[in-house]
Amino acid sequence: MITKNIGSIDRVIRIIAGLALGFAAYKTAGPAAYILGAAAVIALATGLAGWCGLYTLLGVNTCKIDKP
Repeated sequence: MITKNIGSIDRVIRIIAGLALGFAAYKTAGPAAYILGAAAVIALATGLAGWCGLYTLLGVNTCKIDKP
């Protein structure tokens, strides 16, 4: 099971950033649209899931929930 490592404020920021990147991808054409779209998907997925693989690798945890 994956342990959440993203706190509430971090999640909100990621979701808002994901939506903004998605909008920018929609308004852009060419390779930049694909890059922005991929960044939007990653930001939204990590924000909604509450888990970030990069945070796990770096040992960062912004979630205030105590580990069991």
